[in-house]
Amino acid sequence: MATSCRKSNLPVPLLATLGASLLGVAEAAPAPCANQEIVLEGKPLEMDYRNNNAVLRDVVITQCSVRIQAAEADIKGGLNFENSHMTISGDVRITAEGGSLSSDKAIVSFRNKLISAATITGTPAQFEQKRDDGTTARGRANTIDYDTASGTVSFNTNAFLSYGRNEATGQQFVYNIRKQSLEPGQAKPGASIGNGRVRFVIHPDKPVTLPDKDKEKKP
Repeated sequence: MATSCRKSNLPVPLLATLGASLLGVAEAAPAPCANQEIVLEGKPLEMDYRNNNAVLRDVVITQCSVRIQAAEADIKGGLNFENSHMTISGDVRITAEGGSLSSDKAIVSFRNKLISAATITGTPAQFEQKRDDGTTARGRANTIDYDTASGTVSFNTNAFLSYGRNEATGQQFVYNIRKQSLEPGQAKPGASIGNGRVRFVIHPDKPVTLPDKDKEKKP
């Protein structure tokens, strides 16, 4: 699903102030992986092949660059992963495209035998990504939606994101993992977004800590 372009609601002076640090660069579409097989590991508790349902414990699911793990998975109508939803819970961790999500619970969606999206909820749900400039982006919200096609994570309700010298707080905003920047986005249906405003704090004098290359070379 292609990402649609939407007009930003941010004031022009604010956009000018934030500059390239917020706008990012042109998005490069990820190359499709050669092997799209789904690998599912876990301890089966219930297997209902007639209704295409299953419950598994200590689950790890991998496909291309996406890795999902949780204490338990409840699969409804989708053992063939054609078009199905999986509810996972307990120490949920999802890694993809250099970013990671962690929470108490998540719903993972499959479309045409591909992992298409994940909605994670927690107290709060959390996001982290090691950025190309050596800094780490960290965010949290009551709900975070990850879309594999667009490479975006949408923070919904009590949202916070820190990246580089920038911080953003609000009820809803979208971060592009591939661009490594915020972008205009629509709120999740039913989300509490208040007046839709996002508050940015820029720390121009904040030191950006880069990784120690000498330490990285050590085993």
